[in-house]
Amino acid sequence: MNRILCLLSVIVVFVACSQPTSKSETTRIPRQYSITQLFDNKSISGTDFNNDETAVLTQQNGTGIFNVYAVSIADTQSTPLTNSARESIFAVSYLPGTNAFLYSADNNGDENSHLFLRRRGDSTAKDLTPWLKSANSFMGWSADKKSLYFTGNHRDPKFFDLYKMDTVHWNAAMIFKNDSGYGINGISKSERYLMLTKAITTDKNECYLYDNRTKQQRRLSNDDEANWQPMAITANDSTLYYTTNDSSEFTYLVRYNLGTGTKEKIYSDKWDVTDMQLSDQENFYSITVNEDGKNKVLLFTVADNKPVAMPDFKNSDVAAIIISPSEKNLLLTVGSSTSPANLYVYNRENKSLKQLTASLNKAIDPKDLVTATVIRFPSFDDKEIPAIYYKPLQASASEQVPALVWVHGGPGGQSRIGYSNAIQYLVNHGYAVLAVNNRGSSGYGKTFYKLDNKDHSNGDLNDCIWAKQWLASQPYIDSAAIGIEGGSYGGCMVLGALAFHPDAFKVGVDLFGVANWMRTLKSIPPYWEATRKALYDEMGDPYTADSIMLKKTSPLFHYQTINKPLLVFQGANDVRVLPAESDEIVAGVKRNGVPVEYVVYPDEGHGFVKRNNLVTTSEHTLQFLDKYLKPHKHNLP
Repeated sequence: MNRILCLLSVIVVFVACSQPTSKSETTRIPRQYSITQLFDNKSISGTDFNNDETAVLTQQNGTGIFNVYAVSIADTQSTPLTNSARESIFAVSYLPGTNAFLYSADNNGDENSHLFLRRRGDSTAKDLTPWLKSANSFMGWSADKKSLYFTGNHRDPKFFDLYKMDTVHWNAAMIFKNDSGYGINGISKSERYLMLTKAITTDKNECYLYDNRTKQQRRLSNDDEANWQPMAITANDSTLYYTTNDSSEFTYLVRYNLGTGTKEKIYSDKWDVTDMQLSDQENFYSITVNEDGKNKVLLFTVADNKPVAMPDFKNSDVAAIIISPSEKNLLLTVGSSTSPANLYVYNRENKSLKQLTASLNKAIDPKDLVTATVIRFPSFDDKEIPAIYYKPLQASASEQVPALVWVHGGPGGQSRIGYSNAIQYLVNHGYAVLAVNNRGSSGYGKTFYKLDNKDHSNGDLNDCIWAKQWLASQPYIDSAAIGIEGGSYGGCMVLGALAFHPDAFKVGVDLFGVANWMRTLKSIPPYWEATRKALYDEMGDPYTADSIMLKKTSPLFHYQTINKPLLVFQGANDVRVLPAESDEIVAGVKRNGVPVEYVVYPDEGHGFVKRNNLVTTSEHTLQFLDKYLKPHKHNLP
């Protein structure tokens, strides 16, 4: 259930709408950490095993931006393979049978990602996709491992074609010309079948199986309002796996027989199945479930669909899994709300588990950080709204704390349980944070997901207002010191809250938020052409009478009512929310005589990834909140 503008674990506690912690719980003053200490934590993720499964390919931001590293399984030594000081570099895959590797990088956040080949020990890399102003994505290796597949839009910026590139001469040949706006989800090992989707609305798409031999396509979806996502095809072209929420609130996994056309639901839950991976030798498959804001990863045998035992990480959760080519080893990404994710290798045969990385700064005691909980509160229409809650350890009825409503990106994103330097920094310094999953958020069923269609800045924004009321009802929260923060769509909610409900919040923090929906919807990147109609169906078409509604719900045209302090952050290279959005809302609010602070990063796009900028953002935010939101009791007359 992804939407177009989207950005950007623990034991979950379910609470209806009151105290999220026990009355007998004692409070304490935690050791307070500087932003530098928290950002000395590492963000680490793994992408691939090397040929003999003695190392894994990873990306880490220990230098301040992401670079590629090889981590030895034997001694856990992490060896840098790239040393970029300017661009973030993201690991893709090892070149099969070698220590060479592929990585992806764009130019300061412009989203024109290229694929690069680099051989270990070389100081330079080969740009495999050198076309200017093109976006390219790796789509896997051929069955013989002698070619790679990728999608690229250099022929036509609006559409992504599928290419095959050999690994000797690195010549690219188009194998599917895409003039109809399909999403290309994968190709079978035989290269006979392509898995295609086509967006109709954000709540409905079509799913096809395209036969390269006959040039015919088979429709797998139906006319009902549902989403379909093809996942994998077996090597003998007999079976296709896909997920769908057809006739269901939540997505489930289906096994489809290509010969007979029969289908079988093989896994369903009361939550969405968000991913499925078939192992190389096709003896196992994994499933990822979005369980109330956190990932649950399961492993099954293909032959009989029996679950395979996984390690128990007690107070942490497995967020992602990679099955090695031999199927003996599992690369597990494990994290919680009090620790950044770490990588583990689990040997399935001898049941041994080994931690490969240590991402939390040794100077930080996890006991001084806050475990996130899931709460639910009733909104204006009694609709139950889920949220992720962080209560400061020092909060008590006698020592009330200020608070923030935190709004995710989207529309259609989801705040999830996991580690956040930015949130932990605020909570560690005495701010409660309630990350609201307002109506229209992913993960809570398709009815909930579409509740905000053509109703943005109304029901969804009112959910944020009622989130504030829930915070204000907690005896340890200073009800006069509650602000709102969000990025992208969440930034629009911040601006909308200040403009349309000027007395609700004391301050607002907006990260690259939409201020003018008409401009944003007219200026979407050309490579979103395939989903333009679906986006307009949900948000409104700026070229029709919907423009009246879009102007009415765009904060820029109502800036005169904003009377609370505002902090704005923007990336100069943002192609989704143009810098003009932030420039103009800042200029307008300044004319109101309201305190406005504005930070623009010349080397960022939509969402910030460079550590220096992330540090500045968090540090500036805390200073702003301390100045305008935190109570200053000693300064009162």
